[in-house]
Amino acid sequence: MDEATLRDALARLPAGVVLVATRDRDGFRGVTTTSFTQVSLQPSLVLVCLDRLAASRDAVIGHGAFTASVLPAGSAFLADRFSGQAPAADPTWREVPHRLGANGLPIVADAVAWFECAVRSVSEAGDHDIVLATVTAVGRGGGEPLLHWERGYWSLGR
Repeated sequence: MDEATLRDALARLPAGVVLVATRDRDGFRGVTTTSFTQVSLQPSLVLVCLDRLAASRDAVIGHGAFTASVLPAGSAFLADRFSGQAPAADPTWREVPHRLGANGLPIVADAVAWFECAVRSVSEAGDHDIVLATVTAVGRGGGEPLLHWERGYWSLGR
């Protein structure tokens, strides 16, 4: 099996699009991911996989906390901004509609759901790290989520 075949097969798995946000000495950082998932309800644990070479990975681990905003349908441009496919947001996030959570980190406006998380452990996994985190606060918004499937953005279309 080659990498291209694996990529093609994985592209067939639909996933929610999540913006993970934290801060470092330069301001807020964010990264778009489709690898955010529940691990346990008791205790409340989630995980996110972050590219080992990404500055946002270093910021999440260095700060020890992050928020995860489930992006709403129609926010593909925002997802692209934090995945390196469109102009990046400035560290103040002035042009990104958001509010700050109880942990002082950005939660995207109109998020379908959001999670405030504290890093519990980090494990190496190939070219990524698996960040296990305790959920410290959670909220629900309205609307439908943005989905990633076949290398493009979709909505539920209900």
